[in-house]
Amino acid sequence: MKVISASLLALAVVVVAACGSSSSDSTTTTAAASDTVRIGMEGPLSGDQKVTGVGMLNGAKLAAAALNAKGGINGKKVEIVAIDDGADAKVGVPAVEEAIKAGLNGVVGPYNSGVGAKTLPLYLAAGLVPIRLTSDSSTNGMGFTLQPMDYQIAPVATEALTKWLKAKSVAIAYDPTPGYTATVGASMKKLLEAAGVKITAYEAVKPGASDYTSVVKKIEDTNPDVIYSVVYFPEGGLIAKAMDASPSQVKCVADYASDDPGFVTTAGTAAAQNCPVVGVPSPGDFPSGGSFDAAYQKQFGEGPGTWSSYVYDSVNLLAQGVSDAGGFDKTKLTAKLDQVKDWKGVTGSVTIDPVNGNRSPATVVLLSTDAKGQLHVDAAWAAAVGAPY
Repeated sequence: MKVISASLLALAVVVVAACGSSSSDSTTTTAAASDTVRIGMEGPLSGDQKVTGVGMLNGAKLAAAALNAKGGINGKKVEIVAIDDGADAKVGVPAVEEAIKAGLNGVVGPYNSGVGAKTLPLYLAAGLVPIRLTSDSSTNGMGFTLQPMDYQIAPVATEALTKWLKAKSVAIAYDPTPGYTATVGASMKKLLEAAGVKITAYEAVKPGASDYTSVVKKIEDTNPDVIYSVVYFPEGGLIAKAMDASPSQVKCVADYASDDPGFVTTAGTAAAQNCPVVGVPSPGDFPSGGSFDAAYQKQFGEGPGTWSSYVYDSVNLLAQGVSDAGGFDKTKLTAKLDQVKDWKGVTGSVTIDPVNGNRSPATVVLLSTDAKGQLHVDAAWAAAVGAPY
């Protein structure tokens, strides 16, 4: 895939805040009658995870600009419809219903699995084929995804703790909110115990607090070799910060849910450097990611978010599927996306498992924070496991 030039990136991309209530009939009528293709981008555009959502939206904007520079999708201009779910299903459901009534041809997102469990069925009922960014297995089959799933993430994390860090005992701090974090917390406990690792604590962490010093102290007192935090990045960063300030020698590792530049911002660079993160390669870590990184910075004046490149690829994969299917018909489009094999994007080669719509193999890695506060594939981990990044 070629990344567009800076001049082409300047092309206008319309971001629409749609309104109304749910109706699959109006979706078909409104979108089909238009000279544009309306692709929703659902994510946390407000709230504690706003930085994640904005990075996602910007990735969609770049993809739309690139497509429009080449004539759009099937000759129609691409518009990106911003759908803010605030990382909360109570916010997301009405926002999605409004966007559906206003008319959508396709959708990328959401990011949070707990939200997706509620919003993805709405898209499917409206005849849409989501390209989701959820990672909990409860969303298997609800469209397609390019990013890793829980069953692909937990084994990599377990291997990192046991074979790379040589941990004999681990404490798990997890967000019990139904969805990804609760699922992976339980999976990690099971996998680590099966590997002979002692679980010294399995502590539910309430999200939204401003400080987790007392929680960290409680867990450190169980004397684990490593504390593994299965929480989203605002909480993950604060746990890393509290551990860095502690005199304890317990090692810190943050789960995939914390893979975001906001993790470093929240923890502080020094604390983040002492807490590697399970995640995906940053855009610049991919062979063709450097040009994407540069184009993103040129357009938005800052580096891309963790999921910017994944959304960019998701929009382009959807466009390719629509082109191959001759339109957005749910049955035809699903059949074409089921057949995706070795499709090349910024995030590398993509093959879809038709059984569940997930990418295989997954791009799961260990990340470390550099002196500039940027997350990149940990070189020591990559050398130890033979990772290709």
